[in-house]
Amino acid sequence: MASTADQTLADRPIEWRLENTQVPYRAALDEMEARNAAISSGEQEELIWLLEHPPVYTAGTSADISELVDPRFEVIEAGRGGRYTYHGPGQRVGYLMLDLNQRGKDVRCFVHAIEGWVIDTLSDFGVESWRAEGRVGIWTRDIDGREAKIGAIGVRVRRWVTMHGFSVNLDPDLSHFGGIVPCGIDEFGVTSLARLGKRVSQEEWDKALIARAQGFLDALDKSGRKACAS
Repeated sequence: MASTADQTLADRPIEWRLENTQVPYRAALDEMEARNAAISSGEQEELIWLLEHPPVYTAGTSADISELVDPRFEVIEAGRGGRYTYHGPGQRVGYLMLDLNQRGKDVRCFVHAIEGWVIDTLSDFGVESWRAEGRVGIWTRDIDGREAKIGAIGVRVRRWVTMHGFSVNLDPDLSHFGGIVPCGIDEFGVTSLARLGKRVSQEEWDKALIARAQGFLDALDKSGRKACAS
């Protein structure tokens, strides 16, 4: 069952869809494909979709079969950039179907803006996180003091309309990541807000993310793209 959040967050109309039940990954892919075409043709508005999936491994366009270590869940070709990743209960996923024709045709700055949005939201829960040179995603300090990934990013752009987006580990079963080499990076672990001692519900996460959304959208305007390029 989906709910709709405040649509005054941007100058242009954006539909916000917040799911409180799990959405199968294939169904989400079909919805993204259809919405991408509808946005491109001007038939529907942009969409930001927050949801959770049943356990699944997804393969990006750069996935290497050697990194599929133990495929204990279904493996689905995602069509996004990147390699293998895991989605499942306790992980909040954000799918962004935005028109970069109107928001600046700059995929690098789009990804940079997503990273900033997630980093700012994590800070609201007392978690310091950062970008890492050469490693797409959101990184933080794990309980053992080592760097670990707390959020993943993978996007696809077609007709300059975006699909896919990001995921953040609230409280997933971290052992499920053991079936793959997450994003092709095996020298660093995966962590979650719960592992860091932060118990955050879906509702709390969504509320904080939405409160930070205007900063993300502002980063896609001309001044934001200039800052990204600097």
